[in-house]
Amino acid sequence: MVTVSLCMIVKNEEKILARCLDSMADLMDEIIIVDTGSTDATKEIAAQYTDQIYDFAWIHDFAAARNYAFSKAGMDYIYSADADEVLDEKNRLEFCRLKETLLPEIDIVQMYYANQLSFGTIYNYDRELRPKLFKRLRTFRWQGAIHEQVGLTPVIYDSEIEILHMPESNHKDRDLAAFARMTEAGVRLDRRLHNLYARELFISGEESDFVTAAPFFENSCLDTARSMDEIREAACVAARAARIREDLADFFKYAMKVVACDGCAEICCELGAYYFGRGDIDEAIVWYYNAAYETESILHVKCSGEIPRRGLAACYRAVGNEAQAAEYERLAHDQI
Repeated sequence: MVTVSLCMIVKNEEKILARCLDSMADLMDEIIIVDTGSTDATKEIAAQYTDQIYDFAWIHDFAAARNYAFSKAGMDYIYSADADEVLDEKNRLEFCRLKETLLPEIDIVQMYYANQLSFGTIYNYDRELRPKLFKRLRTFRWQGAIHEQVGLTPVIYDSEIEILHMPESNHKDRDLAAFARMTEAGVRLDRRLHNLYARELFISGEESDFVTAAPFFENSCLDTARSMDEIREAACVAARAARIREDLADFFKYAMKVVACDGCAEICCELGAYYFGRGDIDEAIVWYYNAAYETESILHVKCSGEIPRRGLAACYRAVGNEAQAAEYERLAHDQI
């Protein structure tokens, strides 16, 4: 049977840390808690489960904190968890079986991260495989009878274990502040972070967040090293920010960039909202219909589902067609 180190980074998690640890502590061979500056009872709660509690001065870098936690691990594998995760009884049993049967050549075990859509997270799906269990020391071997080379690709196993994500609150303020801090400092976000920033804005950002983010995404639209997908994402954010600022020239400038690249549900929703605000209901219906039935979302799945259908309901209600409005309200509810 393999041994497992649980590694966690925490800060002010007194409300949920015990719930997390109660669900998995007995599955682990050691528990390592790295605290990044709690001012509540987080460390006292952690001390009920382990004496391996370390302080890490917060430097606005989650990777640095997680690397520090991993450096303290001593077992065969490392299980990385957040305080808002829970393993129910069925998946606890699956975890036990995994420890008993895991082959030593496996470097990474992926598990399903579930319950995403219930808490307004930045993800457009409810269940997704994620790497969660990592071999602490990796063995490198030569491969190939001729022209041999060292095998560098990790051996990944997709398990059926499902982790319930049960956050106490949405982390969007923390995340968007971190993105703003990075971009204002001149950091060039890679493709993954560029997408996550735009996605989090559309899923949970407020108007002020879009205005703050606008200069970065406007520059992305001019960045010739960006892919077409990144430029579409950037133009969607820039268009929303321009509509908020009531800068019509910039709004249409960025909206048309997206339309010229085959469009997407997000920009159709933006155009629908613009025309609805001007009282041009017929044109608003055209764009909301396109969002719901003719295009796909690239950042927020609700932009091709619930949002345009609610927009269509508002349009038909505005022209006195209550029956059609009620039907689109029903369709919107079915998309939740």
